Amino acid sequence: MNRKNQISIWYIVIAVMGVVFIRDLWVQSRTIEAIPYSQFETYLDEGAVKEVTIGSNVITGTFTSAKDGKTGFVTTPVAPDLADRLNQTGVTYTGAVENTWFTTLLSWVLPTLLFVGIWVLVIRKMGGGQGMGGLMSIGKSKAKVYVETDTKVTFANVAGVDEAKAELQEVIDFLKNPKEYGSLGARMPKGILLVGPPGTGKTLLARAVAGEAGVPFYSISGSEFVEMFVGVGAARVRDLFEQARQAAPAIIFIDELDALGRARGAGTVQGGNDEREQTLNQLLSELDGFDPSTGVVLLSATNRPEILDPALLRAGRFDRQVLVDRPDRAGRVDILKVHIKKIVLAPGIELDDIAALTTGFTGADLANLVNEAALLATRRRGKMVTMDDFTDAIERIVAGLEKRNRLINPRERKIVAYHEMGHALVSMALPDTDTVHKVSIIPRGIGALGYTIQRPTEERFLMTEAELRDKIAVLMGGRAAEKLVFNHLSTGAADDLARATDIARSMVARYGMDADLGNVSYETDKSSFLGDRTPSYFERNYSEATAEAMDAAVREVLREVSARALEILTENRDILESAASRLLEVETLDEAALRELAQGLHKAGADKSAVSVKE
Repeated sequence: MNRKNQISIWYIVIAVMGVVFIRDLWVQSRTIEAIPYSQFETYLDEGAVKEVTIGSNVITGTFTSAKDGKTGFVTTPVAPDLADRLNQTGVTYTGAVENTWFTTLLSWVLPTLLFVGIWVLVIRKMGGGQGMGGLMSIGKSKAKVYVETDTKVTFANVAGVDEAKAELQEVIDFLKNPKEYGSLGARMPKGILLVGPPGTGKTLLARAVAGEAGVPFYSISGSEFVEMFVGVGAARVRDLFEQARQAAPAIIFIDELDALGRARGAGTVQGGNDEREQTLNQLLSELDGFDPSTGVVLLSATNRPEILDPALLRAGRFDRQVLVDRPDRAGRVDILKVHIKKIVLAPGIELDDIAALTTGFTGADLANLVNEAALLATRRRGKMVTMDDFTDAIERIVAGLEKRNRLINPRERKIVAYHEMGHALVSMALPDTDTVHKVSIIPRGIGALGYTIQRPTEERFLMTEAELRDKIAVLMGGRAAEKLVFNHLSTGAADDLARATDIARSMVARYGMDADLGNVSYETDKSSFLGDRTPSYFERNYSEATAEAMDAAVREVLREVSARALEILTENRDILESAASRLLEVETLDEAALRELAQGLHKAGADKSAVSVKE
């Protein structure tokens, strides 16, 4: 019998006892009358009392005939000569034998039970709801255990990461047939580390492995091992592996491994006892004595592999690293197919068009996109989710919430319109840029007064110097339009300047695209503890003269590209004026409207400065 049934039966027993008690009280109130002692003496004189039971504190009895529907009475004794009176009236009487052991027992037991109940309640609160054993079981593993019926996740629920699924398929085969899998002498990796950006589906993939294999799945976060008490984390590691061995075949999944496995020695107090390092040492020890032939597989996930302790990543521990990267265009289509099953989709929508607009989105981002589109359709009382809902959801996610109630004076609104059309026209005039999908002057988010959305025509994994310069030119197009039309500069290009400068500095310092500085990478893409990718002054490995040359080269790139953007807009000044006027009227222009307005646009050729070699 499980605990829920026991609780239900006790409820029934208490309810029955309560009903019986209430019934007795009700019967007594209907048949027995409480009378004063003087009235009792009157009934005695009248001969109305049939029999009496005398107690130390109360007298009960019955009437010879009912009085006002009452057959009995109760009163408090007062006269000491009551027995003589009863003998005179001929009433049958007796003494009540009172046993006080029960009352005495309750006077001792009830306070004790009350004290024990309060103590158990306090201990349960201290133990996190684990009863009296909560404090004693502090070293027990907090892993959530999922059996096959609980997981309910298979590879059919995971899309866009086909390579990672193929890598993990052999883990499933091993868990199903551990003896046959090792017939040729091969052994499974002791640990498999899932590496990738946040939201790419690492945890979902690990649960899918358990669901496919049909084995228990022990899931725990790396931060749950570390407690304020020294030694607790190491005890939990031991207990976790012991539980998994007893339930083998099974999967242990440690999420956010970087919380537990950060490289030792960083930030440790001299002379102190680092609890986290003890926990990591215990994990390393368990991995050394870990026999994969027992049918236990260790999976872990992290998005910061660069800070993990090298001892974790050596051969014999986490033997294999599986990259769970952002999905490509085909992968995004597959992910969208999984999520659109939950919504009512309008006919004629091509998922490939949605995937083209969502370059860089992770699986979690796409799930959020589908949900946002469904919410927008519900808000407008639509019967189905349309392509416009998806487009609005993408803009909401990328640019932020619309701020139509934000009051902008006419002059600022005009500046924003020319600024955004400057971006769009420069992009449309250059050969190596992404297609402009939409231009709007509706404020969004915290500080965006307008926005231009570009859509890549294909997946790109590397960029040439000419393409990088064109990308900078598009960013500087808004500032160039302001300079051309209003002959002044505004603060609206602050974000554009920051992004353009970052690209120009990477060209000079990382990609070796400056002839004077040569084919040297002066800065590397190493992320620090806080994720800042810019090296500090004391970390640079180049001289002050080189730093000045790098600054001059960055300025030169930005100057040349800005001049090119200004030249493009000057040649197409009439189109800029008409397009900006149209944008002020309708506030938003889509791709088709932009193509119509840009008819006769003078296209720019390849950037000759990008391929010139300085002598």
